[in-house]
Amino acid sequence: MSPSDENPDPTEQSHWRPLRVLQDAMDDDIAKLYDERGVVGVRPRFAMPLIRLGRRGAMTIRQLAESLDVTHSAMSQTVSAMRREGLVSSTPGTDARTREVVLTERAEALVPFLEAEWRATEQAVAELEDEIPYALSQVVRDIEAALTRRSFHDRIVRQLARADDTSAASS
Repeated sequence: MSPSDENPDPTEQSHWRPLRVLQDAMDDDIAKLYDERGVVGVRPRFAMPLIRLGRRGAMTIRQLAESLDVTHSAMSQTVSAMRREGLVSSTPGTDARTREVVLTERAEALVPFLEAEWRATEQAVAELEDEIPYALSQVVRDIEAALTRRSFHDRIVRQLARADDTSAASS
């Protein structure tokens, strides 16, 4: 028996991998729609920040990240990618230390389409939820409630302690 038979690769099992694969497939369908409509250089993950900038105007990366409930690092990467695609630029902020992200003319012209796509996507998701016996949005609320009772961190720590107890007992 090889060591890998006794201790299989844990990454070959994942409860939530199918959800990530599903989300990727749905994003691929949105990207396909963009291609069909001649929307070049726009990824589905750009839609929310582009719409937000179109609605609220110039924002720092921090402000944009906070308004979208994502990390500064994630938004910084997204803004860099949008800048490479010619969708945003930076202008001096209210003080010398800050820079604000602004839409380019090209992005401004795309915002109405992105808003329509966003609404259509939300309607398609609602339609999907109507077709299944238990809506994913309800699953999310139920998971959030369970995590309020005991955090994900605490659950992982508990599982690690159990694994430590099991390995100590078998030694």
